[in-house]
Amino acid sequence: MKIKCRPDDFIVEEIPGLPEDSRGEFRIYRLEKTGWTTPDALAFIRRAWDIKPHRMGYGGLKDRHARTIQYFTIHGGPERKIQQPGIEAFPVASAREPFHSRHIVANRFTVVARAIDLATLPILENALKNISQFGIPNYFDDQRFGSVSGPGQPFIGKMLCAASFEDALREALAGRYTHDTTEAKREKQILRDGWGDWKGLKESLPRGHARSLVCYLMDHPTDFRGAVARLRPELGGLYLAAYQSWIWNRVLDSKIRQDCRQSIAELPCRLRSWAAPGPGVAVPEFGGLCIPLPSARLKLPAENPWLGAFNSILAEDGLTLATMKVPRQRDLFFSRGERNAWLMPTELNWRHHKDDYHHGALALTMSFLLPRGSYATMLIKRLQAAAGSIDRLPDEDDWEEVPRQTGD
Repeated sequence: MKIKCRPDDFIVEEIPGLPEDSRGEFRIYRLEKTGWTTPDALAFIRRAWDIKPHRMGYGGLKDRHARTIQYFTIHGGPERKIQQPGIEAFPVASAREPFHSRHIVANRFTVVARAIDLATLPILENALKNISQFGIPNYFDDQRFGSVSGPGQPFIGKMLCAASFEDALREALAGRYTHDTTEAKREKQILRDGWGDWKGLKESLPRGHARSLVCYLMDHPTDFRGAVARLRPELGGLYLAAYQSWIWNRVLDSKIRQDCRQSIAELPCRLRSWAAPGPGVAVPEFGGLCIPLPSARLKLPAENPWLGAFNSILAEDGLTLATMKVPRQRDLFFSRGERNAWLMPTELNWRHHKDDYHHGALALTMSFLLPRGSYATMLIKRLQAAAGSIDRLPDEDDWEEVPRQTGD
């Protein structure tokens, strides 16, 4: 089974809920893109229209390896459209407030799985029936962990909690990632080779974010905490979100393994596999279960079972829930909230047909709705687990939040 052989094999459409008002000061635009991350596409539009970042609002981050439709607003935005290879944006309405993630009602997915043989087709269709009836675990998927270079590699968020600011900064600036461009690889090699020689690095590095931090360290050579505070805000948030989501996933994984030990399916992911109940296993107690997002900001009474669950996992990292915070950093903090442990796709439909991309094979087209913040790729991985497929999805190493550009 193969996914995303073509961009049209994975279509995501945002369903917006921002109230429209013709007298509003915020113009709403529809963005259709292929081959671009959301931040890069919006940055391109900002440059083309000379728009300051604070005037733009958007809610969702959509796959690069897909055809996606989403919405954004510009305060006082122009009545114009833009069309470039892979990008088309045009105005559709106005509103009284900027677009935000809370304005996403759901996401509609259309996914085509290809290279399916006759023996595998009924297995996949049975798995879809099982998903329709019982749902799947609502894990954060690999896109959330793009800031971790590989299995067993460090989480920058964990380093920050441990006040290992130099190590965190070095990993943030010089860590190796699969999709690094040739330019990024060269810059990171310069940083690794010259780490500590701030004057030499300033002379060797191109203008950009890394060089600006090196300039700060020239004047403050031991103030790595101060340098971390000067990381781009979206980077700091990404590192903390990745670590927080990792701990959340591990708690859900542990609970499933404990409650469903008789029948476990392993969902294949980049850093490790996650547990799901085996085929046909009903877990009604998970249906309404919400798990809080862990951090020191979460205040739980001693008898709360999540306190012990989080502390058990965090102990492996030398932390507790009370110490899961970034010390002496006012602007770096974990999010608060909770997340549904279980995901029930709605309007789930599928049909099989001839695969016009692989000779003699079948294809399976699926469509479904997911709530904001849930990952369609987890549904695909549940199918992979059923079919015994270990093919990697093309965007598994893509960062969820940050554009792939090295400049400021």
